[in-house]
Amino acid sequence: MHPLVRFQQECTAFFQALSPEGQCPLVFGDGLSENPVLMLIGEAPGEQETLQGKPFVGKAGKNLTAFLEAVGLEREQLYVSNVVKIRPTKQSASGGTVNRPPNAEEKALFTPWLMREIAIVRPCALVTLGNVALQAFIQDTVGHLHGQWSRAVIAPPEAQAFTLPLFALYHPASVIYNRSLTEVYQNDLTILRDSLRARSPEKSDI
Repeated sequence: MHPLVRFQQECTAFFQALSPEGQCPLVFGDGLSENPVLMLIGEAPGEQETLQGKPFVGKAGKNLTAFLEAVGLEREQLYVSNVVKIRPTKQSASGGTVNRPPNAEEKALFTPWLMREIAIVRPCALVTLGNVALQAFIQDTVGHLHGQWSRAVIAPPEAQAFTLPLFALYHPASVIYNRSLTEVYQNDLTILRDSLRARSPEKSDI
């Protein structure tokens, strides 16, 4: 059995036991599962991801396509996932179900599983989208760390910790809501593209 399959089975069993009344469907990572160039990490799946059982589809898939075009990669070269594996929701004023940011409990429950997932996939580098993804590794803000390489400590439960290069980006949704970030986000993508071409993530000094 592939380690990722075992990981998914164990994660599913854990959350089913935690919420036997019926947990939202879990949405696991997708893509190149052994040493991808990048592991792209969002905050949580949305409606379409939950319906299709894959991360970065629907609106998020369009954002991913634009990201890939900007940095010159194919989806097959990446592994994509989220910090939280369930869709966090709330009721809108009109009574519908809408997305919300993951809360502290959800982040605390899922972050150790994310660490295990990264340890299995072993990407060359991480790219985080937004503060939720960044703060799973570094207690800082995207406003401070965007557009530059940092080092992330990967600390899977009951395994040896290691570090990986991490590049922080604003969440694409924040760019939609705040158009003043458009140029910043595009500049950050250019920096990421150029550093990947220079194979910077494999250097020990980033």
